[in-house]
Amino acid sequence: MEVIIKSDKLEAGKLGAKIIARLIRDKAKAVLGLATGSTPLALYKELVRMHREESLSFKNVTTFNLDEYVGLDPSHPCSFYSEMHKNLFSQLDLAKGASHLPDGMAQDLPASCAAYEAAIKVAGGIDLQLLGIGHDGHLAFNEPGSSLASRTRLKTLSQKTIKANSRFFGSEDKVPRHVVTMGLGTIMEARQCVLLAFGRDKAEAVRDMIEGPVSASCPGSVLQFHEKTIVLLDPEAAGKLKRKQYYLDVYAGKPAWQLWD
Repeated sequence: MEVIIKSDKLEAGKLGAKIIARLIRDKAKAVLGLATGSTPLALYKELVRMHREESLSFKNVTTFNLDEYVGLDPSHPCSFYSEMHKNLFSQLDLAKGASHLPDGMAQDLPASCAAYEAAIKVAGGIDLQLLGIGHDGHLAFNEPGSSLASRTRLKTLSQKTIKANSRFFGSEDKVPRHVVTMGLGTIMEARQCVLLAFGRDKAEAVRDMIEGPVSASCPGSVLQFHEKTIVLLDPEAAGKLKRKQYYLDVYAGKPAWQLWD
């Protein structure tokens, strides 16, 4: 796990975009796993800028999102489909049908989840999975206690997650109680993971993910077993890391050919 601490979330987001852009330029048909929420917005904004100003093309890219609310129509402003369309998809040259999200309106959810897993395999697997981490250590909507080998499936949200997401809906009562989410096993099959975490309120989860034991109590800790994960933090999110200075020294001492900047 490579831990990179930038001066602020804007700089971390820009670095994440550079990592994704390098993949797209190096691989003709890159497959991206994408995340929603406020954390990746700076990264998405930078990708859009690179598309407009640096000719970064997404015409051969395929995307798979981590999750979607159950029972929320894609046209709903709080659906992840709407969020992705607004913040990214509508501003890129993605081919029609190249973007995929779990179907929260499916009549047969288990069959739909199996089909989503199959579609990822048909696409050749995910080259790079973008991630955030919840205050309680969850990845995607894999709440604490989730199987570390889990696949795409229906999950019930914890009260803590409902409360955290209520800011998007206006009240806790309006937040759906169920989601379809990629499993931890699915995420771990991505060839590379890039995780973003910002702010003091993420510091404990970040510490447990990076320096704590691997445990279903902190789903993010499963990434300690991933061969190629990059964690991009601001100083506040890195505030409780015991080896914070070491991570700073490692990145500062890298040879130029190993740097992402």
